[in-house]
Amino acid sequence: MNQSEREKTNASPAERTIGESPRAGSRLRELGVILPAPPSPLGAYVETSGTGFLLFVSGTLPLVDGKLAISGRIGRDLSVSQGQEAARLAALNALAAAQQYVGDLDKVKKLIKLTVQLATTEDFAEHAAVADGASNLFVQLFGPDAGHVRVVYGVYSLPVHTPVVVETIFEL
Repeated sequence: MNQSEREKTNASPAERTIGESPRAGSRLRELGVILPAPPSPLGAYVETSGTGFLLFVSGTLPLVDGKLAISGRIGRDLSVSQGQEAARLAALNALAAAQQYVGDLDKVKKLIKLTVQLATTEDFAEHAAVADGASNLFVQLFGPDAGHVRVVYGVYSLPVHTPVVVETIFEL
């Protein structure tokens, strides 16, 4: 790494060149966020798979210490803010899986696509607000200019009674 690259990596958000995306690993450290242990598959699949410049991360859950931290149905058992926290935790687990695959999150350039599945009641309609729990974390890490596309939808049932599953595609 040359001197200019080191200066950019060590620069505070205000000192970064306009249009330059923050590095995810460095930004996590700036925010004082510690990633959980990477998740393990619940079946016959792998958590991450890469091809070319893309990294696909399987659906991740709101786990803490390998255990489901939040369970229930959004709109019945959980509020929007509790759903947002579940989405944020699931996003942190996606980042942990990505870090395990690449070794250093600074190698991840941006989030390309985010899919958020929510276990909701049939009349629940605040899906976008809940998914923002994950989206806002990614915006903090990659910057508002990096952007990502997103799909969010409610379903009747998700594995192990999780309220949220987050699926991601990153650019390396």
